[in-house]
Amino acid sequence: MDNGVTTGIDIIEIDRIKNAIDNWRQGFLSRVFTQPELNLCGNNAASIAARFAAKEAVIKALSYRTLLCNWHDIEILSQENGRPLLKLHGKALAESSKLGFKNMDVSISHCRKYAIAVVVGQC
Repeated sequence: MDNGVTTGIDIIEIDRIKNAIDNWRQGFLSRVFTQPELNLCGNNAASIAARFAAKEAVIKALSYRTLLCNWHDIEILSQENGRPLLKLHGKALAESSKLGFKNMDVSISHCRKYAIAVVVGQC
């Protein structure tokens, strides 16, 4: 890494996530999200979409061309103050270590139509 910093960003239409939930319900939700993530979001499609965007942003920040990981390897929870908390496991954690990341931070947001997330990793 040239400057010791990498970023990833993703935006998604909330309706796409609503459609995935409607069409594949538990199959989609359990494949992509951990139970703590689902407990946090409840039935809020905007929150689910924001976490989906965050997972995609993490993959992009971790050299997505070579990273093949389980969706559960990237977990987006919340701190007590509501700030998103990124937890890596398995192959995502291994890739982060391989790249020399000391810190990765995530920010998520949504409006009526879109959810967006950005991830910054620092070596």
